Amino acid sequence: MSPCLARFFPFAARTLCGLCVAGFAFLVAATARAAEDPSLAYFRDLAETRNYTLGRPVSPRITPDGKHVIFLRSAPRNPTLKLYEFDLATQRERELLTPAQLLGGAEETLSAEEKARRERLRQSLRGFTAFQMSTDGSRLLVTLSGKLYVVARSDLKVIELPGSGWIDPRFSPDGSFVAAAGADRELHVIELGTNTSRAITRGATGTLSHGTAEFVAQEEMSRNRGYWWSPDSQTLLVQETDDSQVEVRWVADPLHPEQAPTKFFYPRAGTPNAIVRLMIVPRAGGEPRFVQWDNTAFPYLAHVTWQKNAPPCILVQNREQTEQILLAVNAETGATAELLRETDAAWLNLDDNGAGSTASQRPPFWLADGESFLWTTESRGTWQVELRHAEGKLLREITPVDFGLRGLVALDEDSGAVFVRGGTDAREVQLWSFPLSGDATAGRGQPLTSARGQHSAMFTASARLFLRTTDLFDGTWRTEVISADDARVVATLPSLAERIPRLPTTSLTRTFGEPSFDAAVTRPRDFSAGKKYPVILSVYAGPTSKRVMAEARGFLTDQWMADHGYIVVRLDGRGTPWRGRAWERVIKGNFIDIALADQIGGLQALAKQHPELDLTRVGVSGWSFGGYFSAMAAIRRPDVFKAAVVGAPVITWENYDTHYTERYLGLPQKKPESYRVSNVTTYAAEASRPLLLIHGFTDDNVYFQHTLQLADALYRAGKPYELLPMLGTHMISDPLVRMRQQQRIMEFLNRTVRDPR
Repeated sequence: MSPCLARFFPFAARTLCGLCVAGFAFLVAATARAAEDPSLAYFRDLAETRNYTLGRPVSPRITPDGKHVIFLRSAPRNPTLKLYEFDLATQRERELLTPAQLLGGAEETLSAEEKARRERLRQSLRGFTAFQMSTDGSRLLVTLSGKLYVVARSDLKVIELPGSGWIDPRFSPDGSFVAAAGADRELHVIELGTNTSRAITRGATGTLSHGTAEFVAQEEMSRNRGYWWSPDSQTLLVQETDDSQVEVRWVADPLHPEQAPTKFFYPRAGTPNAIVRLMIVPRAGGEPRFVQWDNTAFPYLAHVTWQKNAPPCILVQNREQTEQILLAVNAETGATAELLRETDAAWLNLDDNGAGSTASQRPPFWLADGESFLWTTESRGTWQVELRHAEGKLLREITPVDFGLRGLVALDEDSGAVFVRGGTDAREVQLWSFPLSGDATAGRGQPLTSARGQHSAMFTASARLFLRTTDLFDGTWRTEVISADDARVVATLPSLAERIPRLPTTSLTRTFGEPSFDAAVTRPRDFSAGKKYPVILSVYAGPTSKRVMAEARGFLTDQWMADHGYIVVRLDGRGTPWRGRAWERVIKGNFIDIALADQIGGLQALAKQHPELDLTRVGVSGWSFGGYFSAMAAIRRPDVFKAAVVGAPVITWENYDTHYTERYLGLPQKKPESYRVSNVTTYAAEASRPLLLIHGFTDDNVYFQHTLQLADALYRAGKPYELLPMLGTHMISDPLVRMRQQQRIMEFLNRTVRDPR
C-alpha cells in the first residue's frame, strides 16, 4: 500500500518502519505545499532568531568592583555564545573570548553526560553556555568541548586546565582552585597555582558517582549541582549517588544504528530511586565524613546551601513529598539539627525561584550575622517570605499572604529592604521591596516596577548596583544596570537581538463566571468582525507551567497559527501555578478530569464573551504535558475537539519519573486508580477524532515509548492516527526542523479543523 494512503488505513502501517514512512512522506508533501506560503518567511525568522531572543546578553554578572559587567552573547541568528565585558564608565564593550579561538577550526563536541545535563537545563545554545567569575573578579572560567579554560581579564591570557570531560566546574571562593566532576565519575580539585588536578573522592563505579546531581534532582527539583564549596575554600560538600537499584533505559539513535545506545538511569514511578548521601570532604582529599540524616525516610535531597557565617543547610523530603525538613549541618562532624519542618496533605512544592547573588541559590538566605535567615513557605495558602531565628523559630512574616510572591530576589541589609518578584496579577511579574521589619504585612510593600510584563533582578554583594531585566507585553526587552541607592539607570547592556517586526494581536483577558480563568486570545491580522473563526486551543494545562503571561514573544507562534485563519486560545485552569495552594492542589490523584473540564468551560465562557469563536471547529495542540492533554481531550471529548496535535506526550504515568509523577498521583502501588484514570490508553478505544502524534526518537525525558504505547493501543482498537517521528530529543531547537514541524502541524489542522472533509 502507498505510504500516502497509510494515514487513512493505519492498520497496514503496523510496524514502526511503516509508520515512519507514512510520517516522513507526509512531511515531505506538506513541505512541498507550504514552500510557496508567504507566511513561511515569518516563521523562518521566528525559528532562526529563537523568537527574537538570540543576540541578547546572557547570564550578565557585575564585577565585584562595580566597574564592569561580564556577559555572554550570540549573533542574532547564530546560537554560539561568546564572552564579553562591558565598561560602565565608558559605556563600551569588548570581546573577551570566542569559541573559535579555542577550537581552532574544530567542531564543538559534547559527551553524552553533558548532552543529558543540557537537556535537563533546557539549554540548546552552543559555545560558552556558562561562565564562572572568581570572587575578586579577576578571572573567568569557561568550558568548551569538555575542557576548562581560565581567562585573566587584565591581559586576556588563557590557560587550559588539565583533563577533559569536565562537568559543572566552579571556582573556590578564594579563587585559588577549581572543582569539577570528571569523566571518571569522581570529583576533582584543580590547583590553579600549579595547574594540577587530583580526585578528592574515590570508589566510583558504573553505578556509583560523586559530585553530580541525580536525574530527578536535575529534571524535577531544579538542583543541577552535586557539590558545594565551603565559604573558606577548605572543604566541600559532595553528593554520592548510588544508582545500583535504578532501572536502566537505553536510547538508540535510529539514524546511526552503528552507534551503541546511550545508557540512562531513569527511576519510573513506583520503582527505586537513586540513593543519595552527602559527604564532607577536605579540599586536598582524605577520609570523608557523611552528613547524618535519615535518607530512607527522607530520600530526596532538594536544596543545599552553604553561606558565609552560617552552617551548611539541606532541605530533604519524604518520597510522597508531603513532609520536608530543613536541617543545619555541623561541618566538623556531619551531625544535623532540625531548623523547621513542613507538611502538606497533598504535596509540598519546592521554591525554585530564588535568585540572590547567584541564580542557583535557594532558601534559606542567611543574614550576614548568621543570627537569622529568610525562608519562603506556602504553608498559609500562598507563597510568602518569612524571617526566622537561626534555630528556626518564626520571627515574622515579611510579605503578606495575598501578595502573590513569585520569588525572593535579594536582601539589602544596609537599607533593611527585602526585594522580591511577584504581584497581585498572576499574568505579570513585578519587582517589589518589603521592609525586613515586617511592617508591610498589612500590604505596605513598595512596587519598584509597574509596566505590564515580566521583571527580574540580580544583585551583586559588593557593589551598590543590580541588574534589572525587563520583558514587556509591548515587545520591549532590556537589561539595565541600576544604582541600588537612587534607582538611577547606570547603563543598558548592548543587545544585538532583532526587534520583533510586528507585535502579535494577543489580548489578555479573564473568563466570566466561577472559577474565572486567565486567558489569551490571538486573532488573525486580517480579522473581520462578525465572522466566525475556527479555534486552536494551544494548551499545557498541567502543574508547574503557566501559559497566559504578559510576554509578547511567547505568542509569536500563536500569531503564525492564527494567520492561517484561526483564533488561538490559551487558558490556565485549576492545577496550574500561581493562584494559591487550593487552586493548584485540586488535581491531586487525577491529572485529567478537572483540567479537561476547566479548559472546556473556559472555551465556552470565552465564546460567550467573543462570539467570533466557532466552537463547532476546535482543534487542540500541545507538547509534553500539553501533548498528553491534547490526546485526552480529543479522545474523551470528541463533541468539543475535532482534532489533536499530540506532541511528546506522557501516555502511561507509571513510565514517567518518580519525583514529578508521585507528587501528584502518589505511588502506583498505593494509588492504582489514579494511574488508571490518568492513563491515555485507558480510553484509546473511544478515539474517533484525527490525532497527529509527534515525538523525538531520542527523547530522554518523555521516552518515545509513550507515543508507541498510544499508537499500539489505537491500532489494536482499530482506530486511525498519524505519526510524525522526529530525529531529536524533547527540545526542538533546530530552526529548519522547527519550521518543518510547524508546517506539518498546520497542514494537519487545516485539513481536520479549518476545512474538514
